Amino acid sequence: MKKKRKIPLRMCVSCREMQDKRSLVRIVKAPEGDIRVDTTGKAKGRGAYLCRSMECIEQAEKRKALNRAFNVDIPDSIYEELRELAEKNIRK
Repeated sequence: MKKKRKIPLRMCVSCREMQDKRSLVRIVKAPEGDIRVDTTGKAKGRGAYLCRSMECIEQAEKRKALNRAFNVDIPDSIYEELRELAEKNIRK
C-alpha cells in the first residue's frame, strides 16, 4: 500500500483562497531587499503567492496586497510581469 503524498497548499494574497503551491505564482523579497517574480518557487527570501488569473493580479494591485505582505512599495514592473504570466497561462 502506497503512502499518499501531502500536497503543499498556499494562500493567494489577493483572493485569500488556499490552492496547490504549483498552481500559484510566487513573488519574493530577496534578502537584499529587491522584489522579483520567482518562477521556480525556490528563490531565497520572503515569499507571497498570487493566483495566475488576471482578476487576482488586478485586485492585488488595487488593494496593495503585495505592499502589505512585504512592507515595501511594489514597482509597476512586477505587476506587468505578473500580467504577462497570466496571459501566457490563459493561452494554454
